[in-house]
Amino acid sequence: MLPVGSPFLPIFLCVACNDLVASGRDRKPNALVQVAVIDPHKQHLVSHACTEIVEANKDPLFLTGVTFPSEYPASPETLVKLSVYDAKDKTQESVSKHFLLCMCVSFLGSATFSVGDLLRAKDERLTLSLRSSDGVCTAGTVVVSRLKMGEMEEVDVDQITTDIPSQKVRLYRESKRGKEVFKNPVCKVYRFQTMDSKWMLVREQMEECTLSFSIPKQLLALYIQEDMSRVQDLKELGDLSPHWDNLRKEVMTRYAGIISSYQETLAEMDKINGCSFKPSCCKAQKSLEFIPINLHTQRMRVTCPKKTDAFYDIVTVGAPAAHFQGFKGGGLQRLLSRYEAEKKSTAYQCIYYSPEHTAKAQEVLNIMSLLQPLITRLVDQLLQAAHEHSSPGLRDALKHLSDKTEQFVHTLKDELVKSALLALHAAQPGYVSKNQKSTRAQSQHQEPLSLKHQDTIPHHKEYDEEEWDRLWANVAKCLNCVIAMVDKLQEEDNTKQDPVPEHQLADVITSHNPGDWREQLCPLVTRLKDCVMEVVEKAKRAMTFVLLQEAACSIPQGFLLQQRRDIVFSQALAALACGFVMRLYAGMQDKGFLRQLHLVGLVAQFESLLSTYSEEFGMLEDMEVGISDLQRVMFKITEAKSDDLSDLQPLVCGRRDHFTVEVPLPKLVFHTLPEEIKEGKLLRVFPVLFNVGINEQQTIAERFGDISLQERINQKNFETLEAYYKSLSEKVPLECLPCFQTQTDIKELLETLGQNVVAKKKKNVEILWTAGTICRRLNGIRFTSCKSAKDRTSMSVTLEQCALLRDEHQLSKDFFVRALDCMRREGCRIENVQKNIKCRKYAFNMLQLMAFPKCYRPPEGTYGKVDS
Repeated sequence: MLPVGSPFLPIFLCVACNDLVASGRDRKPNALVQVAVIDPHKQHLVSHACTEIVEANKDPLFLTGVTFPSEYPASPETLVKLSVYDAKDKTQESVSKHFLLCMCVSFLGSATFSVGDLLRAKDERLTLSLRSSDGVCTAGTVVVSRLKMGEMEEVDVDQITTDIPSQKVRLYRESKRGKEVFKNPVCKVYRFQTMDSKWMLVREQMEECTLSFSIPKQLLALYIQEDMSRVQDLKELGDLSPHWDNLRKEVMTRYAGIISSYQETLAEMDKINGCSFKPSCCKAQKSLEFIPINLHTQRMRVTCPKKTDAFYDIVTVGAPAAHFQGFKGGGLQRLLSRYEAEKKSTAYQCIYYSPEHTAKAQEVLNIMSLLQPLITRLVDQLLQAAHEHSSPGLRDALKHLSDKTEQFVHTLKDELVKSALLALHAAQPGYVSKNQKSTRAQSQHQEPLSLKHQDTIPHHKEYDEEEWDRLWANVAKCLNCVIAMVDKLQEEDNTKQDPVPEHQLADVITSHNPGDWREQLCPLVTRLKDCVMEVVEKAKRAMTFVLLQEAACSIPQGFLLQQRRDIVFSQALAALACGFVMRLYAGMQDKGFLRQLHLVGLVAQFESLLSTYSEEFGMLEDMEVGISDLQRVMFKITEAKSDDLSDLQPLVCGRRDHFTVEVPLPKLVFHTLPEEIKEGKLLRVFPVLFNVGINEQQTIAERFGDISLQERINQKNFETLEAYYKSLSEKVPLECLPCFQTQTDIKELLETLGQNVVAKKKKNVEILWTAGTICRRLNGIRFTSCKSAKDRTSMSVTLEQCALLRDEHQLSKDFFVRALDCMRREGCRIENVQKNIKCRKYAFNMLQLMAFPKCYRPPEGTYGKVDS
């Protein structure tokens, strides 16, 4: 326990009242308590918190507790005022923090005490008489006590804490861990009764995430850089015939348009300072279309008597989708399928390359861009070792050089490179095919042969096909020469070590000085570098020509789809990075988790509540592609340059087909990680998406529409999740996974999930519940989404939290519904609604509520029509 003089005391208060009398004598009061504190600087009361309403009870026991945030730290001198009211109209509870402004409550009395009085009281419990505004005693008392179930060592709500205290974790906290990513916390405290009639302390904490803006801004800069590089590559293709040159110019113009648009968007985002979340009302705002909607983290911390604290984390975010562009033509999944079919049938002015060939061309370019500078560095290391006359250094450098050069040659042996070189040769000015020569010989008046659509990669016999084979083979020959020379030098060096007659010693010294090795190797490695450079230039032009075809066939639809895909991916990646960082911070002291992280990777389970009807159908199609594209993302944990917040911000690098998110950690924390992670091993994430629509639009879809999209998504991602578990069980002992009270085996849970996925059951939310349970059992990252992560998401998150309290912490069955209503009325989720639309009402109408599964319906008085 912290000392009384500590600036941040672990003060969590619970409140109860006795013998209250309602303003109308014919009924019992609907009581609620407003909590206020004295502002130490301005010396006036500041409204601080409010309990839930307990209906028709003269002795109410409030489940909503009170905690003190950092702006009003609890010291012994802190004065707290409790004001008790009778809410005549229950519907006013949704605006309870502003209930003094309405006439639907009546004042029953108030009581004031200091924190010091409470700490000195027996059992830290005070019973205070209520007084009227003029100081006269009124009927009833208020009882306030300090909750002390478990030692809450960290009460600064700006921090993300772990349940295993250690010096290293404390040092990490002192380095402001989490503040570079998470900010603006909202904290709520409750007490709920367990099945054995004891009390648990439950604390919700919701925070914004700075990655909402920083990740999209970094991605935009990378998109601009990649497209500018593509334009430069097109310029370097050299002279092309008029037809191909015109296509190139048109493609470059399209790229210039995208670059300009992205630069404008980035400039607009740079103007926004201090903002770390995008409210739902801005979801269709163009300047913010790359920003995820309403991204927040939420942690539930549970303290039970004589038990270790437990934590349950979740990330809530609006469905990644291109809201500004709209959904009239559907979402990405449908648009991409339609586009690919149309491109193949209408690509009359360019050479058609399949998506596989296009992806291969991009892969070849990426590998060359990595290997060519690496080979150059290894050559320099080889020469340095030769200069130092170091045999071990020479062998080591040669081994790495051989491996990378062989990988380089293997990449370039692909048939696509040779075919693309032939096609590029045919696109150059003055090229005449054999057929054209034959036709011209027959008739001088023949019109030029028109370009026709080709379904296969062209092979032009006029081109010397063996030239390319000779080029990449030269690289291998040059490497062999280098290897032979190194072997010769080392053999001579070994001979030199043998005893020699004295009269030959001068000759040996003269012929074997340290400079000889470098001089003899230098011409060979120079030739190797020249051959590599020549091959790279040709292969780069060939692969760029393939990508030119893809871009030319894409005008204009393909460019629009790429922009849409960029937008959706940006939102999805920001959410994933947020979840990864939160999960990493929570598992920093868990050796089993860290082992799982580097051996297999983490599952990221996205729960979606979108319907498969109207606009939300398109949103789900966008979301499916966006979540699937996260497979192209890897994570890497690095050592931060310093403990400054700016140096602890996650960084993104890469290009569209592969991104890496680097997560820097302070030096003291970084050095506690496993060696594999410290050495820079890339960490995988396995994204899975499960969707079950629950609103009235899903009712229409199930009766008159099409739910095949939802069925296909759930089946496909179930197979991914099953494959992940199989890989995990083969590589990591199951003892590394977290322990839960519920003993159901993960295999059984997977079987249950598989059965539910194929079952023809309407609004089968058991799919979501089971998938979420499996995710937590697998140490995964949990996400929940609906259109704006505000209303349906709030119902899902609060339901999951109460289910966890019931299953893992023995929440009393009599308290389950009351706890659920309490979280939905007064918890973090209603605060999320307030942040988004400036109104404390969930945006549900009666038709929607009738369509919802019962457990997703909010308590009475907390919903209504709002402008969102």
